[in-house]
Amino acid sequence: MQSPNESTLSLLQPGLLTDERRLSVIIQSLFSAWMLAFLFHGQIFISLAAAHNFDPSALITYATLAMLAGHLLSGVFIQSKASARRLWLYAYPFFALLTLIFFFPPNLLWSFAIVSGSFLAGISISAWAFYLRSSSPRGQRFRTVADLLILSNLFMIFLNLVGIYISPSAGLALSILLLAGAYFLTQKLPDEAIKAAAPAPTLRKGAVQLKKSLAFLSLFIVIITINAGLMYRLVNPAFAHLEGLVSWYWAVPYIAAILIIKNLPDSINKTYLLYIALGMIGLSFIAFTALNRTVLSYLLVDTLMLGAFGVYDLFWWTILGEMLEYHKNPALVLGIGLGANLLGVLIGAQIVLPIVSADGGGHNPAFLALFVVCVTLMLLPLLHKQLTLLLREHASFLLAPDAYDKALNARAQRIADYGLLSECEAEIAARLLQGKTYKTIASELFLSENTIKFHVKNIYGKFHISSRTELIQLLTDADSQS
Repeated sequence: MQSPNESTLSLLQPGLLTDERRLSVIIQSLFSAWMLAFLFHGQIFISLAAAHNFDPSALITYATLAMLAGHLLSGVFIQSKASARRLWLYAYPFFALLTLIFFFPPNLLWSFAIVSGSFLAGISISAWAFYLRSSSPRGQRFRTVADLLILSNLFMIFLNLVGIYISPSAGLALSILLLAGAYFLTQKLPDEAIKAAAPAPTLRKGAVQLKKSLAFLSLFIVIITINAGLMYRLVNPAFAHLEGLVSWYWAVPYIAAILIIKNLPDSINKTYLLYIALGMIGLSFIAFTALNRTVLSYLLVDTLMLGAFGVYDLFWWTILGEMLEYHKNPALVLGIGLGANLLGVLIGAQIVLPIVSADGGGHNPAFLALFVVCVTLMLLPLLHKQLTLLLREHASFLLAPDAYDKALNARAQRIADYGLLSECEAEIAARLLQGKTYKTIASELFLSENTIKFHVKNIYGKFHISSRTELIQLLTDADSQS
């Protein structure tokens, strides 16, 4: 069995560049590292602004709003994997050109570059939903999301270290190289998979379920990420004098938390970690209020806070990944979830500004943060209950991928017995429930795609249904009655 580091770093092996899942994760990680280190509250951009005595606060706010708009509108602009790939091939060179602007002193082009780049970045990130859905079966997206979050933050740390210890310009130059790498790898994405990918199932009953689930999840994301906005405006500036340490350590607890969760035993109910993480956030703000601004204080505050953020980010990213089955345009679903995240950050950043200005950065903002934590603690049981009821099929956060596959296969066997399916039809039904395309099923069973379609038609006919969605619903209803 691979260790956590091996399983993530194996994504970088050259021989695996024909694997669509790994390839798309690396592409998005390279791009996300550029975005996190530069575009979105990025250390490189902040260092550049400081070098030119430029206040970036207003521009960061505008950029956040632009990225939020990009997330929410991504489903309008991106309708397929082909359009997502085409967008990346145009967007990455554009991002590189925008980055070149910041080799020059502040001017009007800075505002244009940050705002337009943020809007396009929001669309580009949400477009990855097509690859997440097609290349990672249900139950496996937990690992794919974890790999993306870990790898992108590792690349970001590297960019920050270059920007701080060498120069911001060196960080900019390296970030352009990362964008060039993302562009090169995007060209390697298999065209055949783009052309042959089966359309996502359009759920009839699931459409209402998706709206409710997404609404509750978005509310959860907004509330919990208000604390991230407080961190950007309150905690990070308080430790600005530790620039060297902050530039690389702040994301380490985040990465560590995701690695730990990814490798927990199957028997552990991971949803309890949500409450532990909430307590960690509360303790972090208490420590921030009570302690001074030394290195040890920063290590304690950041470890508690960013470790908790790692837990929550992996949770809601995973749930979003499972929701992609319920809409023909997954970019729309992912865009709404990521937009809720940005909205929470924006709210947290804005509500703390008047208090910081009036209090001079004293204790009041920390008590405000504790109030947010208390509100979250009261709402979390209700939100979790609703998500559990509405997302019974989204079990990958509760089960490891192997256990999830076993559960699906067992349920497929029960429905196979009930429906008098043949052995071949039972195997196909199991793979349908895992969200696999006809092309993938055909390759795994060494059959033609037309043969798979023929068997699927027979399966649906035996149950008097017409879609994969209704098959899932049939299993869900059977489970609830058993």
